[in-house]
Amino acid sequence: MITGLVLALIAGSLVGIQNIFNSRANEGIGTWTTTVIVLGMGFLASFTIGLAVEGKQLFDLPNMKTWYWFSGIIGVGVVLSVVQGVKRLGPTFAISIVMASQISFALLFDSLGLLGLDKVPFTGKQAIGVLIIVGGIIVFKTGGKRSDARKVVPSQQAASKGV
Repeated sequence: MITGLVLALIAGSLVGIQNIFNSRANEGIGTWTTTVIVLGMGFLASFTIGLAVEGKQLFDLPNMKTWYWFSGIIGVGVVLSVVQGVKRLGPTFAISIVMASQISFALLFDSLGLLGLDKVPFTGKQAIGVLIIVGGIIVFKTGGKRSDARKVVPSQQAASKGV
């Protein structure tokens, strides 16, 4: 369990960093170019590491169902949506919404046993957990603006003018 928690924390930090990088790239090269570069580099990296680790077994796909192949196409939607969300809302707010959406849809898919998942009973505790997360996002967004910490104190202003 500890390994799973550590890996989940690593994944969360990497996703946060990647989204900031993607957003910065998008500012200079555009959404579609960013998506091509992100997914293309991801393909090259995973293909190279996969070959190094698994060798020819990388191409042994006997249990691969046809609809699983569409995951890469879904990835295009993920990158496009997150890049645009971060651009319009800022990283913290956009990723908070992405996480709440992920949790909500994972709960839905688990509870209904969709996409080949084992059906997991839906409980009130799960609903309360999702509502607390959504409530936290609302509090975060409506919590008011922070004062600008970069405001110059009058004594600093005088010093900067040479007084």
